[in-house]
Amino acid sequence: MNKEIDNAISVLNDGGLILYPTDTLWGIGCDATNEKAVQKIYTLKQRIDSKALICLAANDFMLEKHIKKVPDVAYELMDLSTKPITIIYDQPIGVAKNLIATDNTLGVRVASDKFCKYLINKFKKPIVSTSANISGQPAPKTYAEISNSILKGVDYVVDLQQNHTTGEASTIIKLSNDGTVKVIRN
Repeated sequence: MNKEIDNAISVLNDGGLILYPTDTLWGIGCDATNEKAVQKIYTLKQRIDSKALICLAANDFMLEKHIKKVPDVAYELMDLSTKPITIIYDQPIGVAKNLIATDNTLGVRVASDKFCKYLINKFKKPIVSTSANISGQPAPKTYAEISNSILKGVDYVVDLQQNHTTGEASTIIKLSNDGTVKVIRN
């Protein structure tokens, strides 16, 4: 696993794209602070950049570094959730501008997968995580379902967990600083 982490970090540091197993589905990832890298994902997925992407953080400290104010209820939701949960927060900071939604929000999930946590911890920055599909097509549930255009469009494919299903998409909840809570995807 260490070799895969080092290889992925090398690509991320160069502004490249990785294809990697997450705590939910196989994801396309890049440095969440690199605007050019984020644009490469929009281009690869054929996705309009007004449809925001999410990113993964390694821990609460990294989350707090990139969100101006994390509502207290966010920690409760993360602790109580029985499946991975992505929370959309107001006022992200220190990430690529084209990663932030037009309403100045950003979806962040604190990774629970061992590989993702190690990778992001060692990289020391959040990593974009978006499903490994062309926009509008179904998200692949297994590595074998990932299209050739995605496989050829990334700079590095992590050679781990390619023989099993990684899971299903995360729950997405929007937590506004005014106390509004909205379930986007259950």
